[in-house]
Amino acid sequence: MEWLSYLLFLICPLMMILCMKGMNGHKHNASHASKEIDVKMTKLEQENEQLRKEINALSILVKKES
Repeated sequence: MEWLSYLLFLICPLMMILCMKGMNGHKHNASHASKEIDVKMTKLEQENEQLRKEINALSILVKKES
């Protein structure tokens, strides 16, 4: 049974190396996803600015009616 603990001890670094290698293969997809997120973020910022303008216009309108 002593060999089992050594086996687990040796498998751990091997699995880490394989997992890290597998993560490096997905860099292309991550780059594409990053660009997609940037586009969505820009769109959301533009929508947010438009909504702020609408809120300000409505606030001015309410103040005038009061």
